[in-house]
Amino acid sequence: MPCQSEGRVSRRTDLRVVVFSAEMADEPRGELVIQTIAMPKDTNPKGDIFGGWLTSQMDLGSGILAAKTAQARVVTVAMEGMSFLEPVRVGDTVRCYARVEKIGRTSMTIPVEVWVTRYMTGEERRVTHGVFTLVAVDESGKPIPVKRNEPRIDTN
Repeated sequence: MPCQSEGRVSRRTDLRVVVFSAEMADEPRGELVIQTIAMPKDTNPKGDIFGGWLTSQMDLGSGILAAKTAQARVVTVAMEGMSFLEPVRVGDTVRCYARVEKIGRTSMTIPVEVWVTRYMTGEERRVTHGVFTLVAVDESGKPIPVKRNEPRIDTN
């Protein structure tokens, strides 16, 4: 919020500090939105799963929850606070958990956690976390209000 004092304009900046650790949470927070297996085609030259692939899974997962929440088409407009805590390896079962943290007029803030079950050992590990902002849009791509507290109509 700009403020003036003695002819100068200063801007107040709110910072959100987020500390990530693989040991932070004992279990996933949110709804399971994606589950898949990390495959060899998704690796970097060292054999670890490429971070872009993992980010893509998180984006898809946040989009699934946002579309379900808004009952509309959604687009990703921002990602923040992304931190890779541990590598994901070929064969790991990758699970994305998402939750709606905030609903604005047209946008939703959705934290996404990624957990893996290690291939062969079965060990559960939190490997990354990020916060995605998505906006509900109409058929022409213009922002529309997020529907709130309206019952979902299942057609099945």
